[in-house]
Amino acid sequence: MSLKDYSALIGFIRSLYPGKDSIALHEPVFSGNERDYVLDCIDSTYVSSVGKYTGRFEEMLRSYTGAAHTVAAVNGTAALHLSLQLAGVGRGDLVITQPLTFVATSNAIAYCGAEPAFVDIDPQTLGLSASVLEQWLSDNCEILEGEGGSSRTGEGQKGDSGKLEMAGTGFYCRHKTTKQRIAACVPMHTFGHPCEIDRIMDTCARYGIPVIEDAAEAIGSLYKGKHAGTYGTLGIISFNGNKTITAGGGGIILTNSEEIARLAKHLSTQAKVPHPWQFNHDRTGYNYRLPNINAALGCAQMERITEFLDFKRSLAQQYSRFCAESGFSFVSEPPNARSNYWLNAILLDDEKERDGFLQFSNGHKVMTRPCWTLMNKLPMNRGAMASDLSAARDIEARLVNLPSGVAS
Repeated sequence: MSLKDYSALIGFIRSLYPGKDSIALHEPVFSGNERDYVLDCIDSTYVSSVGKYTGRFEEMLRSYTGAAHTVAAVNGTAALHLSLQLAGVGRGDLVITQPLTFVATSNAIAYCGAEPAFVDIDPQTLGLSASVLEQWLSDNCEILEGEGGSSRTGEGQKGDSGKLEMAGTGFYCRHKTTKQRIAACVPMHTFGHPCEIDRIMDTCARYGIPVIEDAAEAIGSLYKGKHAGTYGTLGIISFNGNKTITAGGGGIILTNSEEIARLAKHLSTQAKVPHPWQFNHDRTGYNYRLPNINAALGCAQMERITEFLDFKRSLAQQYSRFCAESGFSFVSEPPNARSNYWLNAILLDDEKERDGFLQFSNGHKVMTRPCWTLMNKLPMNRGAMASDLSAARDIEARLVNLPSGVAS
């Protein structure tokens, strides 16, 4: 691509966001009931973990996603950490995930004392490859009878029946060489594009591996007509300030299990046993409950979710048409999916061209970003188990995210 091509794309982006000197990658829009709800929350004095808006936010997410149960958390990372705990992930276990993801995915695994096993992505979905996952499990893992348990010390949470883990299958999966249990699989729906979650679920079911969907970026994204985050035993969504809708932070756990939801809420509130005045706690808990004041903001944003998603789909269609006419390769939603297009993206020829475009666009006050450094390259993950990661390395070198926020 030439500077002329870059200038044309920057000019096109400016036409999408008229009147802006600097164009952000993705910024929130607060033009609904946000101020009224937050002020109502302040006036009530219930600004922390007690108040009407947190429950309302959970109900709105239940209704919207179709999940049977929702539990609001302070952020998406906390929701993912808690979900891994609920799945029984423990010290020394392996958790399968993808190398192309935000660092929160691998951090949450580390919080449990577990280790990531990075499996390559599908270049069409940008998420965990169902085909590579199946081959990696076949080549490296074995199925054993029993329920397994943490691979080393057994330092799991203690629940009502002794262990905090989901209903067993009668068999489990472990790595042939290291003998570590494969405790969970965490596919991430990258930039809101759903991965082939049904195939991943089928494969993991055969190996007795719980699936936790990292749908942090994928609110409103559908795969085969069903919301991302509702396929796995657990799923999570983020409401960080840069997401499609925001609570200033915030996350949600989605599950169809009443027992998992009950435990999730209990653990997120320091595992406090209900009592009018006594402070009793029956296990190690977390201060992970979403504050009421954040939920107030989230409720107002949820009232506009359809409007925001419609704008983002129209924006993606405009990008797609421009790119088709201008020689840029636009990242479109994969088959069987309806993406929320959280962050639109293009693929350039190579890393050198990517870096040239990043310098040009940001120099012209149009914020663009590369995708994340692959997780296996980060210092804390060097030496982690991994499949061949050629697809992830190729996408990392060529992808650039374009401004994708809702124009205010």
